[in-house]
Amino acid sequence: MRIDIITLFPGMFESVLGESILKRARAKGALEVKIHDLRDWTRDNHRTADDKPFGGGPGMVMKVEPVHRALKDIVPEVKNKRSEVRVILLTPQGKKLEQKEVKKIAKYKRLILVCGHYEGVDERIRNLVDEEVSIGDYILTCGELPAMVLIDAAARLIPGVLGHSSSTVCESFEDGLLEYPQYTRPAEYMGMKVPDVILSGDHKRIEKWRSAEALKRTSERRPDLLKRRR
Repeated sequence: MRIDIITLFPGMFESVLGESILKRARAKGALEVKIHDLRDWTRDNHRTADDKPFGGGPGMVMKVEPVHRALKDIVPEVKNKRSEVRVILLTPQGKKLEQKEVKKIAKYKRLILVCGHYEGVDERIRNLVDEEVSIGDYILTCGELPAMVLIDAAARLIPGVLGHSSSTVCESFEDGLLEYPQYTRPAEYMGMKVPDVILSGDHKRIEKWRSAEALKRTSERRPDLLKRRR
């Protein structure tokens, strides 16, 4: 997968993309990321990417012209390969990102992420993208952080990125449930013991216990998931 990021703050991505799983995915060639400074598509001496909103009001609004020029230069082949490419605007007004949506997004060969900023974006920018995505019902200072979340969530579903093929199967939200409790060595620590069933070596019992615990945990912490699952 290739991901192009259109941003006013390209330096924000260096640490996230240069560590852990994303770093290894890029090194293996499973993930290619290109970061583009939106100001490169401005045409004035001050490299202006925002302006005051028409009609008055607080804050600044991201201009439509630089975003349009950036998209035209970065993805000229989109017209012929639209089914393989997805242009996404990160904005609080977008559809909330959930695991089922991440799965759909991860199937595209190429993503173009437009990071919103300031008070908002010129409404006409919405006509240039395929969809709008939000990572939750709260406001952040910029769209760069949601873009990082989306990249991480989608990249881990690319074949070969994670170490084990089942890593994305036995985890929260994959079956409409939260994940069961996990344990590792030591078997006892400060009086806290690992359940005997986990240490039994009986895989059928272990799977049954894990299923029951996942159901119990979901019921206690996220009953809304159970309603959706039914």
